[in-house]
Amino acid sequence: MLLAGLCTVDVVQRVAELPAPGEKVQSLRVDVAAGGPATNAAVTAAALGAEATLLTVLGAHPLAALARADLETCGVEVVDLDPSRSDPPPVSAVAVRDRDGERTVVSRNAGGRHFHVKVPLLTADVVLLDGHYPELALDVARQARAAGVPVVLDAGSWKPVLDELLPLVDVAACSAHFRAPEPGLHQRGVPTVITTSGPGPVRWSTADGDSGEVPVPSVEARDTLGAGDVWHGALAVAVARRLTVTDRIRFANEVAAERVRLVGPRSWTTAIAGRNRT
Repeated sequence: MLLAGLCTVDVVQRVAELPAPGEKVQSLRVDVAAGGPATNAAVTAAALGAEATLLTVLGAHPLAALARADLETCGVEVVDLDPSRSDPPPVSAVAVRDRDGERTVVSRNAGGRHFHVKVPLLTADVVLLDGHYPELALDVARQARAAGVPVVLDAGSWKPVLDELLPLVDVAACSAHFRAPEPGLHQRGVPTVITTSGPGPVRWSTADGDSGEVPVPSVEARDTLGAGDVWHGALAVAVARRLTVTDRIRFANEVAAERVRLVGPRSWTTAIAGRNRT
């Protein structure tokens, strides 16, 4: 499985209450881990027993070594497309509220980071893209389409690259906040569109007119950081396993439910390890 996109260094502070402007609070625990949509999806895929390869840009900065070591521990193979760059990787400052797992995130993401190398498309049964590196997303999607490999898009927010990218996508998995300019995603060439809504049912539709929704398991939320990314990683695994649309969604819902009920950026990986491994 090939996952292409953003890798950040997440500094996660767990707090009793999220601080108000100008307020200082003492954290209950601190975690440092690799993050980002494609990265968390890759960690999920590896925990589920898939061979997960992450195509990203990290570089030679000491902070990049932290992310690389974390991913190695999680069983993710990292292909760094610009290993000699000296600037730090994107860093996310995260606060998670202890009583309900709600979080705030401040991140630079991939803003201003560009690279100009030929992207290798490694052998894969499915590709997941988060669109944070436009050149990377387009190159991988075009190669996947030529090879007949299904492409899953993590569509968290509208990005300019999507005008070119969407016709190359097989499954667009959108957040409830995703808004696309007209025409709709099916009219842009996407066969299957899925929309998550936090604890609400996940809705889906296909270009040939089928549609439906799948309920989300009810669990006590302890940590919502990266839950959507985990959901997308599980969905990509389900696409590789050639499940039906509703079974793909049900599987992703169950995996994401395990993530939100456990505290910390990596504790949930043990709970889902090898789930339904084929």
